[in-house]
Amino acid sequence: MGILLSCRELSKAFGPRPLFQGLSFGLFEGERTGLIGPNGTGKSTLLKILAGRETPDSGELAPRRGLRVGYLAQRDRVEELPAGSTVKGYLSAALADLGLQDYEIDTRVAAGMDRAGFTEPDKEAAKLSGGWRKRLAILAETLREPDLLLLDEPTNHLDLEGVLWLERFLDGVKFSFLVVTHDRRFLERVCNRLIELDRRYPQGHLSSAGNYSKFLENRELFLDAQASREDSLRNIVRGEIEWLRKGPRARTTKQKARIDRAGRLMEDLSELEYRNAQGRATVIDFLAGDRQANRLVDARGVAKTLGGRLLFSGLDLALRPGDKVGLIGANGSGKTTLLKMLAGALPPDAGEVKIAEGVKTVVFDQHRDSLDMSMTLYRALCPAGDKVEYKGNYVHVHNWAKRFLFRPEQLDFPLSRLSGGEQSRVLIADLMRRPADLLLLDEPTNDLDIRSLEVLENSLREFPGALVLVTHDRYLMDRVCGAVVGLDGRGGHGYFGGLEQWEEWQAERDAAAAASPAAEEKKKPALDRREAEELRNMERTIKAAEEKVSRAEAALEDPAIATDAEELHRRQAKLEEAQARVAALFERWEELEARGRGN
Repeated sequence: MGILLSCRELSKAFGPRPLFQGLSFGLFEGERTGLIGPNGTGKSTLLKILAGRETPDSGELAPRRGLRVGYLAQRDRVEELPAGSTVKGYLSAALADLGLQDYEIDTRVAAGMDRAGFTEPDKEAAKLSGGWRKRLAILAETLREPDLLLLDEPTNHLDLEGVLWLERFLDGVKFSFLVVTHDRRFLERVCNRLIELDRRYPQGHLSSAGNYSKFLENRELFLDAQASREDSLRNIVRGEIEWLRKGPRARTTKQKARIDRAGRLMEDLSELEYRNAQGRATVIDFLAGDRQANRLVDARGVAKTLGGRLLFSGLDLALRPGDKVGLIGANGSGKTTLLKMLAGALPPDAGEVKIAEGVKTVVFDQHRDSLDMSMTLYRALCPAGDKVEYKGNYVHVHNWAKRFLFRPEQLDFPLSRLSGGEQSRVLIADLMRRPADLLLLDEPTNDLDIRSLEVLENSLREFPGALVLVTHDRYLMDRVCGAVVGLDGRGGHGYFGGLEQWEEWQAERDAAAAASPAAEEKKKPALDRREAEELRNMERTIKAAEEKVSRAEAALEDPAIATDAEELHRRQAKLEEAQARVAALFERWEELEARGRGN
């Protein structure tokens, strides 16, 4: 394989803390490389250096002559486009400097849009959802057909369907790429080489040929050997220290050389101890409750409709201690809604959810709504005093913060200054202090690096209570969950033993929906002026109708009429009428929106 680019002794620091030092490796033709490492090791900065967007403090890059490099930043440029820029226009502009003929650009763009699933070339690019903007940015870089493409977190903003699309899409490209991602399933399926940046390694990184599973094997072998080297060196140093304690005088060249050697050995041991200690921090460990009930939660025949759209119906789910269930489906398919029902925070429209008496439930909220962003990290981790109670012991807040990879100087920071991954670790730290029989985790992996994901994975696998997990991290779900409930977003659901079964089921349902005669029905006419006005005011109308429901409920619960059967009947009828009105409005809203979109 020919080399595309090599870096020699690259170093970069921001302020007093180095990101990486003395980094040397090469990238070769045919390689699909995954770049991983803990947050703060400089992965994004390294990509910018490789792309020529930033310069290293020291070291040099040696690209092959004429190398064409593409670069996709975490934040795509679609958001910066002027109003009116279309999907086709954005892609055509991305190819404008390649010296292609107009017909060549049109042909390449048309083929690319077809592969990426864009069916509306004239749609304004800035109005695409976050996931489709990410697809557009990825497509724009790949259409340029670089020799080496650098991708920084390309799965961000993509839902599960989008990630599966990206896996298939990258499988078909002919050029090499280097991708930064925390998605381990993606690394498993797409990459044939892994590079991990980490201070655990003598050269600041570990390179492994093969997919992610092979990398794990090679990393374990390397770290075991390094730990054995530490033990062996410690024994040698212990002997040298005993010799030094005898007080030998450096009268001879031999004695002086041995004293110098002892000093070097102690330095080597200190370096090995530091490197090996980097991977030993226990970050996440949930407390189990003492509930021994056979069934913690029993959901039977539950159904839920939101905004006039059926999310799921006839769904059964029983949770016992030790059960670990994954919830999977596209965005908006009802995963978070189902979690709220299992927590007892939202009633089903049909069926029932029975929660055993005294069950201790801990919920992780993906939106981090429970965090007060003005609060300091110190008080978020330790609400009172300077010690945290955990497993019957008291841990000083500085040690508690270190457990979650926070630096001492960060304790005085407001939470608003922390990264998304750091805010997630604050939430997890709070959950760890609360005993739980049932864990309901809604996207706990957002913004976590792979080391934190590995520790979270081990903790969840060992947790003796019941767990329901919603996550885009398919690798974590596969490793932790013994069963998967899939929601198709169209009211259907299924039960599976793993993600591959769910993917096959989802593909079959998508194909069936596309072939359905209903998909070929004639579109309803577009909205007239009166209907457009009705749609604009629909939210206000529904809010007013819901207020009537609230008033009707209060009137029905008035103690003054508790013994008046006739009045109770009359008020019950009014309540049912108000509820029916709200339901009808939601159906009308869905109809008007669909027609407004031309569906």
